[in-house]
Amino acid sequence: MNNWPTAFVRGLFGALLGALGLLSCSQYSTGRLPVAYHNLTARFNAYVIARDKLKLAEEQMANERKDTYTQLLPIYEKLDSNKTILVRPLLEDAIKKASTIADRHQNSKWLDNAYNMIGVAKLYRQKFGEAIETFKYVNTKGQNTDQKHLAVVGLMRGYLETEDYTAAANVAEYLRQQPLNQENTVKYYLTKATLHQRRGEYKQAVAVLDATFGGLQKNEETARLHFIAGQLHDILGNYQKANDHYALVQENRPAYDLGFFANMNAVQNEALTGKNSTHLDLKQMLADRKNSDLKDRIYYTMGVIETRKANYPLAVSYFQKSVKETTTNTVQIPYTYLELAQLHYDKLQKYELAQAYYDSTLALLPPDVVDYQRIAERKKTLDEFVKQLTVVRTEDSLQRLANMNPVALDQLLDEVIEKQVEAERARAALAQQLLDQAKLIQSNNFEGNPAERFSLYDAVAVSRGKIDFKQKWGNRTLEDDWRRSSKEKLLVGSADNPKPNNNGETINSAGIDNSDALKRGSPEWKSRKDALLANVPFRQEEKEQSNKKVEDALYRLGKIYKYELNETPNSIRTFERLVAQYPKTEFRAEAYYLLYLMTENSPKQSVWREKLQTEFPAASYTRLMLRNASGVSAGSDADALRAYASVYELYKNSNYSEAQAKVEDALLQYAGSQIEDRFAVLNVFLAGKLRGKDDYLKALNEFVKNYPNSASLPRMKEILEVFQPATAKRKE
Repeated sequence: MNNWPTAFVRGLFGALLGALGLLSCSQYSTGRLPVAYHNLTARFNAYVIARDKLKLAEEQMANERKDTYTQLLPIYEKLDSNKTILVRPLLEDAIKKASTIADRHQNSKWLDNAYNMIGVAKLYRQKFGEAIETFKYVNTKGQNTDQKHLAVVGLMRGYLETEDYTAAANVAEYLRQQPLNQENTVKYYLTKATLHQRRGEYKQAVAVLDATFGGLQKNEETARLHFIAGQLHDILGNYQKANDHYALVQENRPAYDLGFFANMNAVQNEALTGKNSTHLDLKQMLADRKNSDLKDRIYYTMGVIETRKANYPLAVSYFQKSVKETTTNTVQIPYTYLELAQLHYDKLQKYELAQAYYDSTLALLPPDVVDYQRIAERKKTLDEFVKQLTVVRTEDSLQRLANMNPVALDQLLDEVIEKQVEAERARAALAQQLLDQAKLIQSNNFEGNPAERFSLYDAVAVSRGKIDFKQKWGNRTLEDDWRRSSKEKLLVGSADNPKPNNNGETINSAGIDNSDALKRGSPEWKSRKDALLANVPFRQEEKEQSNKKVEDALYRLGKIYKYELNETPNSIRTFERLVAQYPKTEFRAEAYYLLYLMTENSPKQSVWREKLQTEFPAASYTRLMLRNASGVSAGSDADALRAYASVYELYKNSNYSEAQAKVEDALLQYAGSQIEDRFAVLNVFLAGKLRGKDDYLKALNEFVKNYPNSASLPRMKEILEVFQPATAKRKE
């Protein structure tokens, strides 16, 4: 009874609201009172709730984001259903609440905002088609100019996610001409910078990103954008500008890891620009407990610094320590291997080691990394290089074995087999140790509820558990013997603690029972020796096959040294060995020509020039040499025309032998003339008339290779296409 005035007021207020609702029930009315009612109801009953749900979903997605700072970070991450699964209920709630405005409050000023929120939520749900249509609707039917602009920015993002970059670029050009407010300008710039980044247009991306910072507040997200700008400037080689942005990372309250990697990148850039590096600080950072999981990156940075200083052995040591110190964050490893690969390739010219490091790099490197294709191509080159080098070394060794004294050879083979057996013992010991560990782990009793143990066989539960663990802890090393008791058990009978077997005999430190060891003179030992001897080229036919392998490999190695590795001295040595060791090699003419080119300004050049002209006067390589060495005057062109008319007359009259002799002379005499290719065409046809199909095909291929700008090239290619299928079929 004492509260009757309050109850009366509440009742009166409720009655007034009810009356107001009855007067303004139509959502299509344009009257001031109905519009005010729907504005109020739409805002507090729907818009604010949907906005907060969407904002919470965006915050959770940002918190779940796992940035890999060794890679170029995306300005906007590509939307992935696996990454948004946890916020899906929030997105559905946001769509549901915002949809009530469209359903019940059509005359509300929050209608455009609601549609834009629905479009954004559908983007995050990967319903890109629906999102794009929603944004188009707002742009076409909307009443609020700022919301229409925001819808067009959303449309651009939708095209980005569907990888329709042309449409996204067209939308960006439209927005560039619109009077955007500050909030829309920032979102437009970030979306446009993302477009350039995904298209690999890093110069444009960083230019747009630089223009964005004036409209941003100081926070962790701004720090992240400064880090990305620094990375983009690094890619472009603008190391000082990159460091300016890395410094700004520290001014925007970054997370610890983000600030740490910004510092590491800045230190590396100081080394690149010749400034004094903070090496002492890095060593202090190694002792800091906060960096216990980041030592691999610190050692990596120290290795980069020493590489820039040309202290290559120390750099290799630091890189190796980086790999050794890797704990939970294994994403650093491929970049460390890449530095080792590049160091051994570019600085040390140890191509076999470089190939091994490139192989390890590509096994772990994400394929969307900048320069991935270039790295893959270099690895492919080194694979071929190591393959050919292995052929040369193997065949050289086998040929030396073939020339050895039988007694010395037999002793050497025994030593080889002993090393094989030792390696097999070590592998067997490791395999047995792993098997023992597996048995011990399997025998451990499960100490939890049996119902919980059954969940381990639930694929959905296991998958979800993996996702939750990775999101919280990142990549953790998978270790056996996680129980202390298991580890203690494994110490018994380990390689360092021999134990007796069932027969009372002792297993050696390698973990192998000596009673089963392979003995010299046993049938298996003899079988192994026979297998090794089978590869030694004792017979003449085998020696010829071995020599052919070396000949082909030397030719390929010489070209790889010259064209792929830019190692001219090694290429010269390889081709010199080829022509000296195999004076009748089919690659002799090309080898002479390449040696001629590589010994420019050297007394040896005249030697190779003379050899090429003397031994191969009509070869295409001879003509190439003469063409490049001499200019042709107008008078010479006139002489060439007269000579061609004479030769062509002989060809028409079927005087093929005489025409062939004159063509060969003309190709040498008029090399570099405007009609040289016409002599070459006659030479092709004469090869077919005089020497048969194989020489005809070879002449056609030489023409295509040597005269890419000839007007006769299409005709030669057509003829070649007719012959090549027949040739391929014959080889099959």
